[in-house]
Amino acid sequence: MADRLPALLGQPVMVENKPGAGGRLAADAVLAAPADGLTYMIAPNATPTFQMLVFGHQVKWNILRDFTAVAGIASYPLGMGVSLASGASNAKEFFAWARANPDKAAFGTPGLGGQNHFLGVQLSKAAGVELRVTPYKGSPPMVTDLLGGHVSAAISLLDAMMTHHRAGKIRVIGVFSEQRSPLMPDIPTFAEQGIPVTSGEAWTGVWTRAGAPAAMVDRVRVAIYHALQMPEVKDTLTQKLWVNPHYRNGAELEAVQRAELAHWEPIIRSSGFKPE
Repeated sequence: MADRLPALLGQPVMVENKPGAGGRLAADAVLAAPADGLTYMIAPNATPTFQMLVFGHQVKWNILRDFTAVAGIASYPLGMGVSLASGASNAKEFFAWARANPDKAAFGTPGLGGQNHFLGVQLSKAAGVELRVTPYKGSPPMVTDLLGGHVSAAISLLDAMMTHHRAGKIRVIGVFSEQRSPLMPDIPTFAEQGIPVTSGEAWTGVWTRAGAPAAMVDRVRVAIYHALQMPEVKDTLTQKLWVNPHYRNGAELEAVQRAELAHWEPIIRSSGFKPE
């Protein structure tokens, strides 16, 4: 998108990657910039939702108070892949294997305290089978262990697993969304397999600091909308990243954000999870 925005906006667009602390460093950088509508944050929902709900004591901001929602740009389901060592090709077979092998039943997740982690907790509870959580420092080492059979399952974005699934090296047994993804229509949802966990639709949005001039924000919002209509942008998102281009205006993005905070807050609280 950054490659297409300069022509739409008539000015240069610079990308400054701010990895670390689950996106908090990026959010902090936006709040440290002037509220002039020239600095924006692009982040997955893990940053505004789970950073606030899980690590709130470490977060300097509130996404609803300190930021202006600009636009949603993509949505994508999270899924579970299982090792071939389990012999499972669907959820029923995997949980039957997990019951028979409680010492091996675990799921990998890229870190603790995020959507992947709590989806695994929900799935385990809904299926009535205890799965231990095995945290990793990111998806690559987790997928490596899944390929090697060192962890029996993993919950992740689909871009980390679908190539290996297509090659027959692992098996993606389900997605955590309400409906199947058009990008992978052969992968069933967990709900249609009898496990009602449907809160695994992730998304990416754009925010700027609260108080930015409305005219500037609207200008960027319109440019984002037009960039998402470009075939080359759509192809990159769908074919390389396994995500759906999904434009939401500012009001729609804020509504999704509020609903997600309300959904996950009691689940996280009741889990008893305490971050280090």
